[in-house]
Amino acid sequence: MTNIKLLANLPFKVKWLLVLLAGVSNTLAFAPFSIWLIAFITPVVFLLFIEQASPKQAAWLGFAYGIGWFGAGISWVHVSLDLYGGLPLIGSLFLMLLLVSYLALFPALFSYILQRFISQPQWRILAIPTLWLCTEYLRGTLLTGFPWLTLGYSQLKGPFSGIAPIMGEVAISYFILLCSALIVAFVTQPHYRKNISGLLVSLITITIVSSQLSWTKNTEEKANIVLVQGNIKQELRWAPEQEWPTMLKYLDLTRPYYSNADLIIWPEAAIPQLEPLAQDFLDSLDKSLIFNNTALVTGITDYQRFPKAIYNNLVVVGKKFSDDEKQSYYYGHGNRYSKHHLLPIGEFVPFEDWLRNLAPIFDLPMSSFTRGDYQQPSLVANGYQLTPAICFEVAFSSQVLANFKDDTDFLLTVSNDAWFGQSHGPHQHLEIAQMRALELGRPFLRATNTGITAVINAKGEVIKQLPQFKEGVLTTEVSLVKGMTPFARYGHTPIIVLVIAGIFLLIIQYITKNSKRIAKRSSC
Repeated sequence: MTNIKLLANLPFKVKWLLVLLAGVSNTLAFAPFSIWLIAFITPVVFLLFIEQASPKQAAWLGFAYGIGWFGAGISWVHVSLDLYGGLPLIGSLFLMLLLVSYLALFPALFSYILQRFISQPQWRILAIPTLWLCTEYLRGTLLTGFPWLTLGYSQLKGPFSGIAPIMGEVAISYFILLCSALIVAFVTQPHYRKNISGLLVSLITITIVSSQLSWTKNTEEKANIVLVQGNIKQELRWAPEQEWPTMLKYLDLTRPYYSNADLIIWPEAAIPQLEPLAQDFLDSLDKSLIFNNTALVTGITDYQRFPKAIYNNLVVVGKKFSDDEKQSYYYGHGNRYSKHHLLPIGEFVPFEDWLRNLAPIFDLPMSSFTRGDYQQPSLVANGYQLTPAICFEVAFSSQVLANFKDDTDFLLTVSNDAWFGQSHGPHQHLEIAQMRALELGRPFLRATNTGITAVINAKGEVIKQLPQFKEGVLTTEVSLVKGMTPFARYGHTPIIVLVIAGIFLLIIQYITKNSKRIAKRSSC
């Protein structure tokens, strides 16, 4: 308790700085560092500092934690703003500060509510994970949402990984905060230590046992997969004179693998020409694929004049089913996927009539996309059922789950992470895809322009990948999987029920507490 009093007596500016550093340290919990223990340590430090703070002070400390957490964790956003946004350095730093400050509001809100309404130690153990998930839900949904760097992603190699196929990554975040709350209570409430120790041991035991469970298993059927990484420089991707050189490069890289491939994947917008203008190329590609008994999924942009709309699409070229003999591709066919969750600024510009004239970052090529449906049919390529997500969408577990089917053979994502250079952004992006594979118990195919192109097994493990910033072709044999994880069946329902029950109990506790206080005052 002496150490806790020392923390409480520190000047507020020192507390703010220490909590900021704790937030910065969070980055080490995620890829490419992946020190999973950090995700348990920094919340404990943060919670200890707000333990004796006023609601206002707690909010400022939560803001500091968020500034450190996101300022270091998503520093890769600045790479895209600085290199490709056309802004002066001060402008890109200002936009980055705005984004990080906005994201920091959510841990600030968590801290304020916790200190304003929950004072009893036993109720704080329940309140901390419950309120944390509520504010994280807001972060993942408001203003299109940014559910990046949620703490659950840090546990791919940690003891809580077994929760993912049962209740999902969101639930891992809940149990991390529950564990942190128990540790804080153990430190600050000596008279509860015996009970808290029992709860901690039970929680850790349950998570370790869950990681030993197997929900799916490999079948004897295998598919020969080919993923192509063109490594096209970002500044060349939308140059009109580079359209044919880019398409021919992907074709030349792929052609030697036709005869042995069951399924070929090209990255996001690998074909830079608008789909209506690329019909000659696609027709020739389709005939070659049919002749070689294979299929290819590629990113391409589709412009439709009536209604006036532009879509970031995935289309299947070549065989839809393995016994097809005639041409499968034609413009407008339904075996395609249109990106639903568009990236602000990069794919759509809010208030665009005003913002587009301010700076080049608000007037990038291909930044006026139309949103596809939330739920869409699976892609079918050479008889394989694919659940797709384009780039940023893979971070939205609910959307991937909504498009997942019982007969899904592969999860699929395509991306272009050239925007983020040699930062940790692409590594975090791959980590998110690994978590989706673990949650849903399916192999995940990830094709990107500059890396990290990879194949992930149903346990969330990378089984093969290409080096970044080099053109290359990844070939591997992937076993198909059968079975369904509990998360694939029930989604977020169990954790939603848990959080709602927690909110209900906390409200009842607060009302009861205040009723007793009012009654006491009245009797006096």
